Amino acid sequence: MNLHTGHIELFVKDPLSSMEFYRDVLEFEVLAIQHTNYVWIQKDTVEILLRPGTNDYESPTYVLSRVGFVFYTDNLEKTTAELAARGVVFCGTVDSEKCLSFKDSDGNWFQLVNPNDH
Repeated sequence: MNLHTGHIELFVKDPLSSMEFYRDVLEFEVLAIQHTNYVWIQKDTVEILLRPGTNDYESPTYVLSRVGFVFYTDNLEKTTAELAARGVVFCGTVDSEKCLSFKDSDGNWFQLVNPNDH
């Protein structure tokens, strides 16, 4: 079988508004906007399509969410400060004080961790 990973699709209320968070806060590259409201973004080798939709389940915590995205950094303190300066509100930790969590405006959960100090 010739099966390989394609891209991730995130269902968001307003893809153009969500694009601003991913581009301006998380520094994703905007690859394309299709049909005025399908936004293709990329960070490193991960490609995501922000597509119109709704999430019928918004988890109150990271560990109860259906999906979590994990970002690695080599300097947790510095990256935390930079993201906070861009408006990210951290929502606590996951399993350790060195694993910080936050959400986007659509309730998608993220974790920030230094993989070498975890």
